[in-house]
Amino acid sequence: MRVVLLFCPFLACQTLAGQPAPAFTLPTLDGSGKMSLEQYRGQVVYVDFWASWCGPCRKSLPLLNELRQELHDQGFEVLAINLDDDAADGLRFLEQFPVQYPTLHDSEGDTPQRFGLRGMPTSYLIDRQGNLVATHEGFKPSDMKKIRQQVLQQLQ
Repeated sequence: MRVVLLFCPFLACQTLAGQPAPAFTLPTLDGSGKMSLEQYRGQVVYVDFWASWCGPCRKSLPLLNELRQELHDQGFEVLAINLDDDAADGLRFLEQFPVQYPTLHDSEGDTPQRFGLRGMPTSYLIDRQGNLVATHEGFKPSDMKKIRQQVLQQLQ
């Protein structure tokens, strides 16, 4: 998976803004079941692709967890999709950086390919109708102000 992500910028990665978000159904990271994007229709959803080897993810997951806790009652949800080959690596990461939002697992890499993922971490903001409204590539803590504003705009 890492090789695909590193070379994707040189390929024709698609931009999906304004289009319906690609549908997916994935197993939870802990293997307890499956979840789909469709079951969150009517909510504002932040789909966050991450991996245990992603340095910026150590900062983004806890900050996204805070935002989710703040805005969850207004109809906001974060769906974190782990891309580690081995789910155990992602579970160990979450022991150090726990979150309260759903964490899914895609070791095959089909979902990031459909979203046009170009690097790690990358997140996609999806409106209540299921359309992609924003993409956020990379992460630094100062990005949270813009992310929060984008989410609040969709919650109005």
